[in-house]
Amino acid sequence: MKRKFVMASAFVAASLTAPQLYAANGLTIEHLNKLNKLTALKMSADGRYLVYGQKNGGLVPADTHADLYLIDLQNQQKVTRLTDSPAAEHSVQFSSDGQSIYFITDRTGSSQVWQLPLTGGEARQLTDLPLDVEGFLVSPDSKALVVAMQVKPGCADLACTVTANKQQADVKDTAQVYDQLMVRHWDTWEDGRRLHLFSASIRDGQRITTATNLMPEWDTDVAGTAEAAFTPDGKNLVFSAKIPAKDQAWHTNFDLFQVSLAGGNKINLTKDNPAWDAKPVFSADGRYMAYLAMKKPQAEADRFGVMLLDLATGERKELAPEWDRSADELMFGPDNRTLYVTAQDMGQKGVFSINLSFGEVTKLYSDGTAGSLTVGSNQLAFINHSLDKPADVFLLKGNNARAITNINKDNLATIQFGAFEQFSFAGANGDNVYGYYVKPHNFTEGKKYPMAFIVHGGPQSSFGNMFNYRWNAQLWAAQGYGVVMIDFHGSTGYGQAFTDSISRDWGGKPLEDLKKGFAYIIEKQPWLDGSNACALGASYGGYMMNWIAGNWPTGFKCLVNHAGLFDMPSFYGSTEELWFPEYDMGGPVWNKDGDYHKFNPSAFVDNWQTPMLVIHGLKDYRVPYAQGLAAFTTLQRKGIDSRLVIFPDENHWILKPANAERWYNEVFRWMKQHTAQ
Repeated sequence: MKRKFVMASAFVAASLTAPQLYAANGLTIEHLNKLNKLTALKMSADGRYLVYGQKNGGLVPADTHADLYLIDLQNQQKVTRLTDSPAAEHSVQFSSDGQSIYFITDRTGSSQVWQLPLTGGEARQLTDLPLDVEGFLVSPDSKALVVAMQVKPGCADLACTVTANKQQADVKDTAQVYDQLMVRHWDTWEDGRRLHLFSASIRDGQRITTATNLMPEWDTDVAGTAEAAFTPDGKNLVFSAKIPAKDQAWHTNFDLFQVSLAGGNKINLTKDNPAWDAKPVFSADGRYMAYLAMKKPQAEADRFGVMLLDLATGERKELAPEWDRSADELMFGPDNRTLYVTAQDMGQKGVFSINLSFGEVTKLYSDGTAGSLTVGSNQLAFINHSLDKPADVFLLKGNNARAITNINKDNLATIQFGAFEQFSFAGANGDNVYGYYVKPHNFTEGKKYPMAFIVHGGPQSSFGNMFNYRWNAQLWAAQGYGVVMIDFHGSTGYGQAFTDSISRDWGGKPLEDLKKGFAYIIEKQPWLDGSNACALGASYGGYMMNWIAGNWPTGFKCLVNHAGLFDMPSFYGSTEELWFPEYDMGGPVWNKDGDYHKFNPSAFVDNWQTPMLVIHGLKDYRVPYAQGLAAFTTLQRKGIDSRLVIFPDENHWILKPANAERWYNEVFRWMKQHTAQ
């Protein structure tokens, strides 16, 4: 399709901060589902251009395309729509000269890499491979390409996998046979294919029709192109993966491997670390490789420290070892001596810089939730959102950070969000525990409001200051509820000891924090009606609903349990990532010193009396649906008011827009039935 250049609406600074003087409506799930969303972000190396992906939700503009847009950072009011195709474009990268971009699209019916010149002209298909491309990397000189594809291990070429796929499709029976774990993951049964990395040369005007598998003999998945990087000379690739073996389901030992683009021997660069290594990045001058590393085997929520390998001397060290935060994204700055990272911090997810020489950490921005870092010249861009603002692109130059897009300006013109505030109190052991409350969108001073007491999952996670599409606090605020969210012991962003404190104590300190936080907030915010509250949670939050039912049975008018763990021993035998329960519960289920019975909600059903809504997806293989079914069976057999909602086509999350609408409406109906407004 011929490329169309369409000028987007100009953005002026005043429009980003002007109050919504005529806003009156609260947010609805139907409206939330149709907001525009950002899908990609990349800056050219010289800092001149910024490309972002935008998926339109169907409000303003009325189309639902997922297209790419270009901002000229020398004239930020100039936004050019680069693509206008029914097919979605994503995973953007700039060429080395900054004159074109690469992206993935399925315009021809298969997901392939395309290239688009920024100087004008049409996009051209770069790869024409017989399998879908799931990710890609372009070498620093734009002469080599690495793609990720699902293939049959042991196949010498792509034709072998194509043949194997056809043979499997022609099999008449439906049996699935396994000789080792894992047999399924999240919502998919393993089918024998593995995600591998392939290399190919980029030649002007030529389509890439074949590629070299860099690990054909490996019966394992790589972590993907998001956790891979070219060496600065463009001759090798470093990637993250587990060593092929039968024990992968119960350990977290991802290592970093280096392999030539021609294939062959793979060098384990992190073999001395028995824990998780991830996300390699290189300085442009070729001097350093930085990456993330945990220290505790099996612990998926251990602190990710920032490691630095000096490629000239071989020295390896941890940068800022005293910085008690877990890094997420990392990238080198143009000076090759600064690392930019994102990390959760006290209920926010901010942007930080780390000086390579001294390990000094500087907080650059921390207001909301930041991610998708990209850097060019002397400025940094990222995507940011908060409890009362959907995601937009932010530009950070020096100490000045500001939004340079407002992709939902018109969509939110008549929407009023509830005001929110972070608070803290003395929780378990007298420790300082943080939380957020959100007022109803039409809050009136002196009026009492029912409470939605939301418990996050993980459990090593945090709701934090973010605009969430699955558990959006503003939707409850729009229904007239005051929303309270507690970052109990085990939450992330408050130091590693705080995060670690939930392991082997699932029903202890976290429940105490929730009780103390509840008591604190209804005392300090008298507009919240503590006698008229419902508690809600998913995954570990759903576990906590079952735990509250037996250990705080008179605390709430109703409970909402989504994908909650009900019986810990049976959960162990049916989940997929065994390292998680083994670390958090004290070993395998047969370990007599473990916690599977100590903190087992099903052992306390004698105390259950609170009405409960149970929701589950049948394709949830993390917390299999039998956990929700068992909770509902118990409720029904005990004669407790209860309701079961099953989504046959959903997994651990309810992702399809129509299903999400039904999910929220079921929850709101249940809460309205049990709370007085």
